Amino acid sequence: MNHSSVLEQIGNTPLIASEKLIKNKDVTLLFKLEGHNPGGSVKDRPAFNMIKSALERGEIDRNTKLIEATSGNTGIALAMIASLYDLNLELIMPENSTRERVQTMRAYGAKVILTPADEGIEGSRDYAERKVKEEGYYMLNQFGNDDNWKAHYKTTGPEIWRDTDGEVTHFVSSMGTTGTIMGTSTYLKERNPDIQIIGVQPTDNARIPGIRKWPEAYLPSIFNAEKVDEILEVSEEEAVVMARRLASEEGVFSGMSSGGAVTAALRVCEKIEKGVVVVIVCDRGDRYLSSDLFPFEEI
Repeated sequence: MNHSSVLEQIGNTPLIASEKLIKNKDVTLLFKLEGHNPGGSVKDRPAFNMIKSALERGEIDRNTKLIEATSGNTGIALAMIASLYDLNLELIMPENSTRERVQTMRAYGAKVILTPADEGIEGSRDYAERKVKEEGYYMLNQFGNDDNWKAHYKTTGPEIWRDTDGEVTHFVSSMGTTGTIMGTSTYLKERNPDIQIIGVQPTDNARIPGIRKWPEAYLPSIFNAEKVDEILEVSEEEAVVMARRLASEEGVFSGMSSGGAVTAALRVCEKIEKGVVVVIVCDRGDRYLSSDLFPFEEI
């Protein structure tokens, strides 16, 4: 009998080639499909590493009250993993988060607190900080926890290097907590310093879940600008259009942040003569169906 645990299914996600978006036959665009993780997103990797490492260091146990601010995917991943370790978890997120995300977290057994939408994720982070200071909660702190980026150093980077036979020339990732790009960049640059690392941010005033241009006071402390060669900005409209194109043209069903990342990746592909461009498709589109990302007419 051959079987494994849920946690053993985190990582080793598919790397598939674009079939229609690329016109230059000397350029290969590869989508790393992180929605194939058991929790449905790239955030399974750091969530697992943060909880597992904290347990191993004796920083938390079953009596610890865990808290974390999240825009969605990290919360879902933490809720799934906390349930497997019988840990108490409270998640804080903006009230305009999609219903699917909130319901999924609660389905895993987490308590979810919604903060005012106009305060954004910054308001959720402030709320969680107050609970730590005033009520003794333990915050995993994805924005400042080295176990976040180290998860990608240990898994995402090596997988990309392995699955491209070391031929990857460019890596593109949306930047939220920046853990994905920090860890993957660190690994890939050790293998080949010439690999170009491209981060993706929203244009001013654009709202793209999962991608942020942080105010200085909220910039993730794990971020190191020296590990990113270039930052490209994408608009909300570009991210939406590309997410829809990915579904209808490539058969890749994903969220808006992935649409933004692929928009940036295509810009990279268009300006190089040859190369292998890998872009993170960070989650699945089904957790956005209650939003207007994929509109449809009633039959």
